[in-house]
Amino acid sequence: MAYILIVDDDDIVAEHAANILTNAGHGCGWVNSTKAAAELLVKRKPDLILLDQNMPRENGSALLRRLRNSPRLYDIPVIMLTAVTAIREEQIAYYHGAQDYIRKPFSEKMLLFRVRQMLKARQIGATQRHLKHMPASTPPAIRMI
Repeated sequence: MAYILIVDDDDIVAEHAANILTNAGHGCGWVNSTKAAAELLVKRKPDLILLDQNMPRENGSALLRRLRNSPRLYDIPVIMLTAVTAIREEQIAYYHGAQDYIRKPFSEKMLLFRVRQMLKARQIGATQRHLKHMPASTPPAIRMI
C-alpha cells in the first residue's frame, strides 16, 4: 500500500481520485492548495503526489520546482493531474520534473494504471539503489537478488 497525496483545489475531483485510489488499496490524503501541501510535506513524505496545475495563488509547477530543489523531497514522483490541455503547459510540467501528466476528466482505469506504473518504477529504482550500495564482500548470489 502506498500513501498518495492529492493536491487539487477542486474538492470533487480530489475526492473522486482519493476514492478510486483508496478502493485500490492505497492510503490517500488531499489538500486544496500548494501552501497546505508544503505544510503537510514537512510532516510526512508521500510515495506519490497527484498535483493540479492551476490553483489559486500558486500553480502546481511552483510546488514542483520547490520539491525538485529540496534535498528531502526531490525524489517523490509527481503526476500532474490537470484540466490544462495546452501542450506548452505539459512540456513545462515535464521540464520542472513531473514524471507523468493526466488530463481531467480522467478514467478510473487510466488513473490506476498510471499510478501503478509510477509506483512500480519507484520500487525498482529503490531496489537498484539498495543493490548498488551493498558491500563488495557480499557473496555474488546475494548481490544478484
